[in-house]
Amino acid sequence: MDSTALPDVEGGLFDAHLHIIAPGFPLIPNQGYLPDFFTVDDYLARARPLGITGGAVVSGSFQGFDQTYLLDALARLGPGFVGVTQLPADTPDDVILDLDSKGVRAVRFNLQRGGSEDVSQLERMALRVHELCGWHVELYVANRHLAGLRDLLARLPKVSIDHLGLTAEGFDDLLWLVERGVKVKATGFGRCDFDVAEALRRIDAVNPEALMFGTDLPCTRAPRAFRPEDVELLIDSVQRLSRLALIGNSTLLYFDRSTPRTDEIRKK
Repeated sequence: MDSTALPDVEGGLFDAHLHIIAPGFPLIPNQGYLPDFFTVDDYLARARPLGITGGAVVSGSFQGFDQTYLLDALARLGPGFVGVTQLPADTPDDVILDLDSKGVRAVRFNLQRGGSEDVSQLERMALRVHELCGWHVELYVANRHLAGLRDLLARLPKVSIDHLGLTAEGFDDLLWLVERGVKVKATGFGRCDFDVAEALRRIDAVNPEALMFGTDLPCTRAPRAFRPEDVELLIDSVQRLSRLALIGNSTLLYFDRSTPRTDEIRKK
């Protein structure tokens, strides 16, 4: 699809979920799986024709707690791009602040594949990184597992959930969280076991500030990889509000640095 077919979004599109897998950096087999390399140049060759000018580089399960690849990728991609990393709970403040100065903006909890800190550390880490430098938390979690996390996630300051939550089971729990301000990545359509267009419409109807477009490139282990028509599907599903989903919601989440005090967060 030619980028001229997309809406006239000032500044280009923001890809809220992408992976960079570069030679020379540590990789950890996950359940015996190691991905193929997908470099910055590989990504830009796919992203530029779509009109993408910024995005969020997300750490995968196979990258564990390594940030060296991420900082290298951000330096190569430039200021329109930010990072989402995985950190152990005992990471010192000065390390987090240094990562922040280099463009990292969120910490990820991967409940699907592992490679991240345990979910028992979620609340403490979410409050800590938000108060320290305005970061949010991102979860790779299936909707079917949200019931036991709903109340916790609803009281955190900033949360996003990957790949539309993956499963039809528990989708109402996702909508409950969306109503309370949780963001949802419109990514990984080939990973979902439901009608994606209908899911996009339902999320947008509850909160038009929730959806965030992303490619999920290179779509490791996905049953179906991203294709340009997925952008058209998102635009058709949310129609007049597509600009929010394509750039506005993501840029607000990743670049708004407001940091309310922890005790105020806990009162919500």
